[in-house]
Amino acid sequence: MALTSQDNLLSLTIGVGFRGGFVRRRDFIKSVAGSAIACPIAAWAQATIPVVGFLSGRSLNSDGHLVKAFREGLNEAGYIDGQNVSIEYRWADEQFDRLPELAIDLVRNNASVLFAGAVDVKIRALKAGISIPIVFATGGDLVELGVVASVSRPGGNATGVSVIAARLWPKQLELLRKLVGSPNLVAVLVNPNNLTAKASVRDVEEAARAINQNVLIVNATTESELDPAFKTLVQKRAGGLLVSVDALLTNRREKIVALAAAHAVPAIYGRREFAEVGGLMSYGASIIDQYHQSGYYVGRILKGDNPSVLPILQPTKFELVINMKTAKALGLEVPLYLQQIADEVVE
Repeated sequence: MALTSQDNLLSLTIGVGFRGGFVRRRDFIKSVAGSAIACPIAAWAQATIPVVGFLSGRSLNSDGHLVKAFREGLNEAGYIDGQNVSIEYRWADEQFDRLPELAIDLVRNNASVLFAGAVDVKIRALKAGISIPIVFATGGDLVELGVVASVSRPGGNATGVSVIAARLWPKQLELLRKLVGSPNLVAVLVNPNNLTAKASVRDVEEAARAINQNVLIVNATTESELDPAFKTLVQKRAGGLLVSVDALLTNRREKIVALAAAHAVPAIYGRREFAEVGGLMSYGASIIDQYHQSGYYVGRILKGDNPSVLPILQPTKFELVINMKTAKALGLEVPLYLQQIADEVVE
């Protein structure tokens, strides 16, 4: 008859006990009980730590600060990586076609919840065929994209944090015009491959019509298309530039900022990272806040909350950052009240 693991443990304990001399019955029983129970429980606890799949369309080099924010949100919900939860990371490094494959890989590695950030271009493909809960952090409207049924009650296996760009364009246009006056034409740089691009163009054109501002849409789907895009807006004599929020454009922020400086085009961006590397001004939802909220939502789902009834969150923090050095280089005087309401002024 084959011995079980507990039989083997008992035989080993008896052999050691009697070879070493007399063992009191009470101590012997305590020893066996402690060993036989503690070992399986430790192994079971290790094996049942939930796994969170962290999926990003970008890279660890660009998003390390966002990982930190996500983990802090997860901590708030009571989960600490390496203690009572394990985070598995997958980075697409802008190879967005790999996102569904990477998501499936995380599911196969027993992820209990999937977090997906910077994945707008594949958001519907990601949701298809994945039954585990998904928390998105996106710059698009999850309802308009067909990912959830409604903001208040998503209704499926997905929820998350969603930035409605339509609410940002009017403010960005207003801030740009307060700084540069009322230019005859404002260019808008968009990546048309992004699922949110069509809605973004519609929304910015509506915002511009409301204040009688002419806009020019210029497209860039790759880094090589950025130079021609700027050449077009310069030829059309655009007096200002709005840059849409997009993973491709954000990861090319240094080149975009350099092109804006070379052509002396005042620009406002949706992410503060642009202003930090020399961009004139940025206004938008805090991406760090989005990732923090997403981490907290993942923790709630791990605790048993159903994503179908977790409302889509809106960012709670918006940031205005002004780069004074760039303003000076462009010959622009930044009004004092703008400096006072800015979350950060880069000197």
